[in-house]
Amino acid sequence: MITTKKMSALAALCAALCAPSAFAQSNFANGYIDSFSVEYGSGPQQRMGRIAFQSDWDKQWFAGNGRHLSGYWEGNLALWRLNSYENVRGRNKNIGVIGFTPVFRYQNDNKLGFYGEIGIGVNLFSTLYKNEDKELSTAFQFGDHLGIGYTTAKWDFGLKYQHYSNASIKSPNAGANWLIAKAAYRF
Repeated sequence: MITTKKMSALAALCAALCAPSAFAQSNFANGYIDSFSVEYGSGPQQRMGRIAFQSDWDKQWFAGNGRHLSGYWEGNLALWRLNSYENVRGRNKNIGVIGFTPVFRYQNDNKLGFYGEIGIGVNLFSTLYKNEDKELSTAFQFGDHLGIGYTTAKWDFGLKYQHYSNASIKSPNAGANWLIAKAAYRF
């Protein structure tokens, strides 16, 4: 049965998914946004869906042999689904996360083919994370990732390992880890 609460949540999800696309359509021609991605991640007793925008730096460092180091800025919005909230198996909790990450990418000079990347960014959680025996005691978290992928002229497919932690600003700080698949469309 579809309740009013479920309909409201569905409407909010649709708005969240459609608004970034409309924003991207109006701004990609200005050069602010270069790509849009959809990501799915999973970890022990948790799942995540995330949308993100990327803006290339258009810089080249350590160029040689047809490869160079470059990068991009990424802004993202995620929804985490916890399945053992407050250590109660089967007790579900949703957490919204907004983040911003500078990412360094080692890639071919033409930006096509295989790449490796690393990023460290900042994130703000809608509520504190407490799942299974892991707890993050602050809403502010660092998010770092290590990833690999393959880029075509219009698509970027990647896989990354991501870790969230508050860098021991406050205890407990057990961290949350994810394996994430990414598909990005380049404008």
